[in-house]
Amino acid sequence: MAVHEQPHRHVRFPMLSVRKAGTAERTAGETLTLTATSTHLLAGLRILTGFVFLWAFLDKTFGIGYATASGKGWIDGGSPTKGFLSSVAAGPMESTFHDWAGAGWADWLFMLGLLGIGVALIAGIGLRIAAVAGTAMMALMWVAEWPPAKHLSDGSPSMSTNPFADYHLVYAIAIIALAAAGAGATWGLGKAWARLPFVSRNRWLL
Repeated sequence: MAVHEQPHRHVRFPMLSVRKAGTAERTAGETLTLTATSTHLLAGLRILTGFVFLWAFLDKTFGIGYATASGKGWIDGGSPTKGFLSSVAAGPMESTFHDWAGAGWADWLFMLGLLGIGVALIAGIGLRIAAVAGTAMMALMWVAEWPPAKHLSDGSPSMSTNPFADYHLVYAIAIIALAAAGAGATWGLGKAWARLPFVSRNRWLL
């Protein structure tokens, strides 16, 4: 009886596949961790930036004693815009800002802007509107301080430290980034806000 030798079959263990799977799992885990960390960092940035605007509103309204002296708050008859706009001493809108200083409409727009932007950022709702309003406000304040100027209109040094990038620009970019990232869901009411019928029908309210 003839004996037929069976060909040897080598059993190969899919070590490479296991290794790839393990690497993929680690990468996915690192991505999830990074994503979770990023959302929390953005939420912290959102709340801190919102507090900057809200605190400015509270201080100017009640004269807490920081930027606005006690007894000179808005509720005491003081003007939130008069001191700043009347002191503008450089830039193409110098005379325009002087005309606006202390005007009732300017006070109301400025204060409502501070309050609205501050509440929106802290609560995590209406971030797109906050980004538009905040950018417009920061742009006007940037023009009022006019960082490109080396000298004021009276010839004295402006003490500008940078001809372009100052804190107004940083705040504007931060608010735009927060709105673009949809940073209202973490530590905020962004998800609940987005589910409201009038918000879901008008996405610009997100």
